[in-house]
Amino acid sequence: MISELIIYKNFEHGEILNDVTWIMENYENEYYNLTDIKALLYEQVNRLVEFTEKYGFEGNVWHNYLGFLLANNENAYSTSCEIIGHVDGSINELVKNDFKIFMKLFHFDFEIIEKVLDVSCLSYLKNYKTSHSLGKVYNRRIKERICELSKGLAASLNEEEFKEVITSFYKDFGVGKLGLNKAFRIEHIDSETRLVPITNICHVHLDDLVGYELQKKKLIANTEAFVKGKKANNCLLFGDAGTGKSTSVKAILNEYYEQGLRMIEIYKHQFQDLTSIIAQIKNRNYKFIIFMDDLSFEEFEVEYKYLKAVIEGGLEKRPDNVLIYATSNRRHLVREKFSDKEERRDDLHSSDTVQEKLSLAYRFGVSIFFVAPDKKEYMNIVDVLAKKYSLEIPKEELFLEANKWELSHGGLSGRTAQQFIDYLLGKY
Repeated sequence: MISELIIYKNFEHGEILNDVTWIMENYENEYYNLTDIKALLYEQVNRLVEFTEKYGFEGNVWHNYLGFLLANNENAYSTSCEIIGHVDGSINELVKNDFKIFMKLFHFDFEIIEKVLDVSCLSYLKNYKTSHSLGKVYNRRIKERICELSKGLAASLNEEEFKEVITSFYKDFGVGKLGLNKAFRIEHIDSETRLVPITNICHVHLDDLVGYELQKKKLIANTEAFVKGKKANNCLLFGDAGTGKSTSVKAILNEYYEQGLRMIEIYKHQFQDLTSIIAQIKNRNYKFIIFMDDLSFEEFEVEYKYLKAVIEGGLEKRPDNVLIYATSNRRHLVREKFSDKEERRDDLHSSDTVQEKLSLAYRFGVSIFFVAPDKKEYMNIVDVLAKKYSLEIPKEELFLEANKWELSHGGLSGRTAQQFIDYLLGKY
């Protein structure tokens, strides 16, 4: 059955599909021992249950598994449909062959197998309830989307309806890990550089950042141009510690995820992987921000020279769907000392040396400065956060305690204000 698939092949977690379809085709074959077939069936039920608990799916286990396979299979059809929707060409007829096969899998009557093999375990998979509300891999949003997809596919009356449901899913939510997840980190798996989804993301929004309206406006303008396919610049958010630079970038991701924005977190020691990562994402229908948090270099670190070439300056053009956003406490990223002036006295081309150190920062077309709040702004942040979390404390007492807190916890900043509020929430 599945050997006749044309477009949809090489499924992740496809081992269950292979074994279950083999059972479907051979459970009445007298050549095989029923005891062995029953043992294989029990093994697949176990794997389906483990799979369901891992991902947190509920309802028809078999349907959810099939929906998961279709939602994650990156092929010529699914990647063409992501973000765009319906596509033209002969591939539409080829996928109908595959969808006809999947419809048979969705509508297969397992009661017949239960009778022949004298088992009852399959009945419990029709309306399965997980032992916990959240899966270990997907968050609630992704889990619910795949469950809804499975229900829509199961209700399809023909391959045309089936195609409409899955194509709409690809258009609305994308395909595979890049479509279903917001953010990724880089890991080396089996000597390969891979993007691994980050499932536990901080759900902050720009409105959560009190103040800094001008900074947020500049960041929004650049990001909106990017997601709309217009020209946009790499962006450097620099300034005092704890002022919301990283929070702003995270909020931007949450704001524009539905419009196809994705984010890849990378650290200095991974800069050598940038070329490989960009090659994996440059032809996808998403917009990617490569996020470098707390970026800075000591004078002995030379990774910044490699980063310069990747951002702008190498032979290969940076893809239009990739930007780099970085945060730093340093405006020029590379550490500078007063002693550098003494060294430059002996430098025949001192201006060249200065330009070399500044050239990385200049490759960011948008620079946004975040300055620490003054006392009045700090107290306003505390007041807004206290109201947000419904802390019923007299304002005079609140401000008095906030003042004591900042004196012993890093000074005036939005981070200090948030830490103070967290302290109060734990106390009261």
